[in-house]
Amino acid sequence: MAKKLSLGFIGAGKMASALITAIRNSGLSCSITVSDRKQGKLNLLRRKAGIIPASGNSDVARKSEIIFLCMKPQDIDAVLDDLNISGQFEASKNKLIVSIAAGIRIGRISKKLPQAKIIRVMPNTPCIAGEMAAGFSAGKNVSKKDIASVSMILNSAGRAILLPEHCLDAVTAVSGSGPAFFAYLFELFMHAGIKYGLPKKAARELVLQTAKGTAILLQRTGMEPEELISMVSSPNGTTVAGRKVLEHPYTARLIRDTVAAAVRRSREMGK
Repeated sequence: MAKKLSLGFIGAGKMASALITAIRNSGLSCSITVSDRKQGKLNLLRRKAGIIPASGNSDVARKSEIIFLCMKPQDIDAVLDDLNISGQFEASKNKLIVSIAAGIRIGRISKKLPQAKIIRVMPNTPCIAGEMAAGFSAGKNVSKKDIASVSMILNSAGRAILLPEHCLDAVTAVSGSGPAFFAYLFELFMHAGIKYGLPKKAARELVLQTAKGTAILLQRTGMEPEELISMVSSPNGTTVAGRKVLEHPYTARLIRDTVAAAVRRSREMGK
């Protein structure tokens, strides 16, 4: 019988709540202890997901083998200091710390908690729907067993890929910020459909289902995007006519520049 995991969450915001809900829905055997400054969030999670409210951050650290840091980046130093004062550092000694604070490097956390094992995760908002796309990186002292445990937890909420930490700025740009970029494109297609006669509700449903179906088709078949493009493009047909407009050098440059801007900002935030 698999050992029951003891998980702790410091912070109960949207991403933490989504992860906790996904973990519970997956049937993973674990206890979950949560701290947050807002008691209302803890009460809601206790009703929805059966979490154990903690009296504070150090209480989470004492009761948990794996501790998720789910606060805003600007708050992480105060939380780490909270774990490190008045002997409370011992509560996190040799524990596995999993940070989802955007832009916060493993080295920055290690300076505050030098004996802790640290994993850094870049999740994304579709975690709320159980369809997260995440990249994660492991610090020096993290074991293969630790990585397997965190991978199992993260994959309960979607898809998580182990990567070197230098890749996480690109993960932040592509999948962290990506939902906003894709949603903007979806919105443009919806408006275009409405302009040419579709009812608003029909345009929304058709665009979203087309995007979902395209992604699922590529995932399940392993087909490369260019193969699907060729499959849909009948000679002298509607797709070819549209591609003549879309496949302009400016389009590719615009996407590259969008991702580049997000990568630069991620790097700036991590300094």
